[in-house]
Amino acid sequence: MANNQEVVIIKRRGVENAALISASELAGLLETSHLPISPKNAERLLSAFEKAMKKEGTPQSIDDLKKEVGLTDS
Repeated sequence: MANNQEVVIIKRRGVENAALISASELAGLLETSHLPISPKNAERLLSAFEKAMKKEGTPQSIDDLKKEVGLTDS
């Protein structure tokens, strides 16, 4: 399950069903849901999304983005 991000639905009698997901998937969902809480951050995300939908801007590789934000190993 953890390797392929499969979600397992647990059917329970008399109460709402539950879902079993990997801890890393849950962490990602929680982090993503936290991002738009700040109005300023929500505005930045929406603006970036709109630009992406219009295909504006310059594509950037993951390695270049890591360097830009200081996440390199060097």
